[in-house]
Amino acid sequence: MQRPTTLVWAAGIEAVEAVGVLFAAVLAGVDAARGQSYHVNSGIALTVIGLAAAVGLGYVALGLFRVRAWSRTPALLTQLFCAIVSLYLLEAHRYAWAAPGLLLAAAGFATVLVPRSIRALAGLPWKPPAGRNG
Repeated sequence: MQRPTTLVWAAGIEAVEAVGVLFAAVLAGVDAARGQSYHVNSGIALTVIGLAAAVGLGYVALGLFRVRAWSRTPALLTQLFCAIVSLYLLEAHRYAWAAPGLLLAAAGFATVLVPRSIRALAGLPWKPPAGRNG
C-alpha cells in the first residue's frame, strides 16, 4: 500500500510537537539546575516526564510515517491535548505560543482524519471518488 501524503504531513506535525515538548523539557531541566524552578524535585520530574513524552511523540510520528494503525489514536489525542493547552495559552494572552499550537492541532486533526489517511491506517485500499480518473 502506498503511503498517503496526508500521513507524511501528519507525521511531520507530530514530530514538530515532539520537538516542542523536548524544548520545554530542556528548559525545565535548565531551570531546575539553576535553582529557578518552584522546587528542585518538581523541576527534575517535569524534565523526566517531558523527555519521556517527547520520545513517545516521536514514536507516534514514526508510526504515522510507517502507516501503523495503532498510531491514529495517540496522534489524535496529541492534537486534542495541543488544542487544549493552546486555548489555555490564548486565555493567558500568550498569543505567540497559542496561535502556532492551535494551527498545529487543527492541521494534525485534518491530516489524520481525512478519508485517505483513515483508509490507509485501517489497512484498506484507496479508491478514488466516483466519477474521477485518478
